[in-house]
Amino acid sequence: MSSTATAKKKQDSSGPVLDWTAGHGPVTGALSATTGALAIATTGAATGMPPAWALAVGAAGAAGHTVVGLRVRNAGRTLATRAASWIVGAGWTTWAMTHGPLTWAALGSLATIGVGIGAAAHSTALYEEAREDEAIAAAERQIARELSAERRAIAAEWVDRIQRVCGITVRVLGVEMWGTGTGFSIDAELPPGGATYSKIASEAGRLSADARLPHGCTAAASPGIDQGRVIIDVTTVNVLMEERTYPTDYGLLSVLTGIPWGYRTNAEEILAFLREQCALVVGPTGSGKTNMVHAILAGFARAVDVLTFVIDLNAGSAGLPWVLPALNGSLKSEDGKPVRPGIDWLAGDYDEAMLMLDVAVRIAKGRKRGYQDLLSQANTDLLPISSKIPQIMLVIDEGAEILASPDRAMRKLAEKILEVIRIARAMGVRTVLTALGATGSVLGNLMIRREAKVRVALTGGETEGMDLSKMFPGSRGLRVDQAPYKGAGFMGTPESPAALFKAWRILPNQIRDIIAATSDRHPVLDSVSAKAAGPEYARRWDSSRTAWMQEHQPEPTSTEQTPPAAGAGLALSALREEQPAGVSEDELMRAFREEIDAQFGTAREPGADTQAPEPGGLNLSALRGETEQDSPAQRAALALLLAAGHEGTGASAIARALTGEHGTTRQTVVGWLKTWADDGTAVRIGEGTKVRYVHRQHAPEQPPEG
Repeated sequence: MSSTATAKKKQDSSGPVLDWTAGHGPVTGALSATTGALAIATTGAATGMPPAWALAVGAAGAAGHTVVGLRVRNAGRTLATRAASWIVGAGWTTWAMTHGPLTWAALGSLATIGVGIGAAAHSTALYEEAREDEAIAAAERQIARELSAERRAIAAEWVDRIQRVCGITVRVLGVEMWGTGTGFSIDAELPPGGATYSKIASEAGRLSADARLPHGCTAAASPGIDQGRVIIDVTTVNVLMEERTYPTDYGLLSVLTGIPWGYRTNAEEILAFLREQCALVVGPTGSGKTNMVHAILAGFARAVDVLTFVIDLNAGSAGLPWVLPALNGSLKSEDGKPVRPGIDWLAGDYDEAMLMLDVAVRIAKGRKRGYQDLLSQANTDLLPISSKIPQIMLVIDEGAEILASPDRAMRKLAEKILEVIRIARAMGVRTVLTALGATGSVLGNLMIRREAKVRVALTGGETEGMDLSKMFPGSRGLRVDQAPYKGAGFMGTPESPAALFKAWRILPNQIRDIIAATSDRHPVLDSVSAKAAGPEYARRWDSSRTAWMQEHQPEPTSTEQTPPAAGAGLALSALREEQPAGVSEDELMRAFREEIDAQFGTAREPGADTQAPEPGGLNLSALRGETEQDSPAQRAALALLLAAGHEGTGASAIARALTGEHGTTRQTVVGWLKTWADDGTAVRIGEGTKVRYVHRQHAPEQPPEG
């Protein structure tokens, strides 16, 4: 047991602990005064101290307490009680020093004085407490009167304004001032005769002009507690004009409790609930749409029950900032370990996008078959989403344009997107589509209009191609000129009617911070879904499928000469690249792969136990690559091993060099290296993620045994 725990146990068993820093109450104050007087009288009588000194001390104490009491504005009763206590105590001490402090008369009178001091102190304490409560109550009443007067003025002003502009007379039931200080809300009762809130909502622009509100501020009407009530939100400060960065509190989120996408004109966050809904984000070039996509991905990265798939046919630009810091090993966690990407899969071309959509469809169908018992136990037709069974959010940049494209290949891609939207709602696969404008071609698809109930229109002041009446049907009074700022626009959800909002500005450094902060909270794909996804998902981070992400990344310069390689097209310089902190590229990639994909392995490594069962239903023999002895690829791999010199190399580096020329997979290279290590051609050095292989010509000499 630790010393802290022992001390705590002793303290708990020894009874109550006195707080010597606490002030005196009526009882302790009286005890302190009487015991102090007795001690002074006894000491003074024994030492022959002049009695007048006791009177002098008592007078000084009374004067001091009176001055302090006046400074803190104590009541006269309190001042008199404390001064009298000092004088009476000093008087008893003086008398006891001359007549003896240990007589029955002296002790009895001292006890009587102590009881009197305690009672008087208790009485004055109650009186002072009552005075303090009364002062606080008076201040609160004054504030309430002032606030009530302000609210009454606001209510009267807006009753008159609504009558003048809308032609109806309302009765204001309450005015709530916003805690952010940016406006207020009016709760009003509509007059008899069938008046509705829409009558006021349709005149929002005229009401704002009549109230002389600043540009960017609105008076928006929405339904009240019943159909005879209306809530009018009046913005008095234009928070959309200023740029606000993404909040630095990267706390836990869940798709079930909503993902924040921005803030309203009252500076409060607006949440997107996407468990069942899809989303559509439109915005012309320069409106801040790409920044909005990054803010959306940031929210998904913070969620503990979301895996994010991203499709961006424009070279994957929307997802690269969330992948590269982890893929190239430039970002580490606080404990120095490699981090996982901020998104779970990135498709930057047509083929990878089709592969991703096929996997999404298989996952949805696999979940329908594999979770019937769970759905029955939960008595629901919606798959219970959690960190163990995560929701898959498919973000498709400019996906609405794909749906409207006349190109034959794009039409096939569009069919897959619509299939995912159509069949995967209950199984937790939802989509977020973006587009360059709110036009008929984008919103002409019935599936999009029906499923994408979370909608965002980033206007940036652009009027061309921004038909807000089609984007938000039934919402009146929305004008592009109300949101002329970059990142500002309108957002509507089933829970929150369409209204002005603005997305946070998210910077590249923040993206890196979010990747590092959320790396350990990303869920992993559940086993049912992983089995349905197959090797296409498990090998999504293979070098052959991610090489395009790093094609234009700067390579470290080296003065070391690279020896010629056997076979054309082999990038031997990749074997020499130095990584930060002395960690080789092979080690980084191996750690990266093991951390992300180890549990989804669908094929055994060559040379593994032949008795181990294969995953059911998957024929992966075709993925083994070439296995013939002395094939061109194998001879090229051996040349790479020899060229690596004393430092050696690993399976990932060799596979990267051979992929373009021979199409060799990493698993095949692993088998070759194991065979060469067994027959003495190569020497295996290190274990785990630090393993490397050195050709026997460059292998370090082994110390003699014995």
